[in-house]
Amino acid sequence: MDVLDIGCGWGGMGLYLAGLCDANVTGLTLSEEQYGIANGRAVDAGLSDRARFELQDYRDCKGQFDRIVSVGMFEHVGVGNFPTFFNTARQLMKPDGVMLLHSIGRFDDPGATNAWVDKYIFPGGYIPALSEVLPVIEQSGLKITDIEILRLHYAETLKAWRERFLARRDEAKALYDERFCLMWEFYLAASETAFRYQDMMVFQIQITRDQEAVPLTCDYILGAEARLRERERKVPHLRLAGE
Repeated sequence: MDVLDIGCGWGGMGLYLAGLCDANVTGLTLSEEQYGIANGRAVDAGLSDRARFELQDYRDCKGQFDRIVSVGMFEHVGVGNFPTFFNTARQLMKPDGVMLLHSIGRFDDPGATNAWVDKYIFPGGYIPALSEVLPVIEQSGLKITDIEILRLHYAETLKAWRERFLARRDEAKALYDERFCLMWEFYLAASETAFRYQDMMVFQIQITRDQEAVPLTCDYILGAEARLRERERKVPHLRLAGE
């Protein structure tokens, strides 16, 4: 399959899909650092023929894809650009294609970005409520075929990040300084608190152009995961998130 990864980061997902699923992956990023490292990782893994990473805005992407995935990028799109995002996704999706959108979200009503986070961590970032996202998907002509809410999962992830950071805090301080360490520890602790007590969550929305593009029930997901686990066991150097 031809797969588009909107906001590919350092290439981890693209390389996984190319390596374990034999997919032909195009990853998009606006970061020159991510662009260079992701392509370097593809070369090192012998996957540069199937995993290509571009320094490109998703709005400038051409072609159509069997699958589109976007993880952790939607928080930086902005409410005013939601129509453009989903209209573009529809144009990039083959008639029988499927998209998975993974984003941090709110359980409660639309809100505002915390001023400290906006200034120091994610300038211009915004965490959407589902009530802001779903109507725009509907208006784009796309169909929502599944929604999964990950509730405390990210709180546990942030806890693990903070514990690992503190375990190697001296190394981080040597690389940066005490101010950075204080800021990063505060960010991780505050974010964990937001997911435990302040109505933050993660949502995953499956989107198609054709409602028959995916099976009638979700049973196929368990079978696919089991097959992937078998493939993972045959890759001794593979490290998954959290390992």
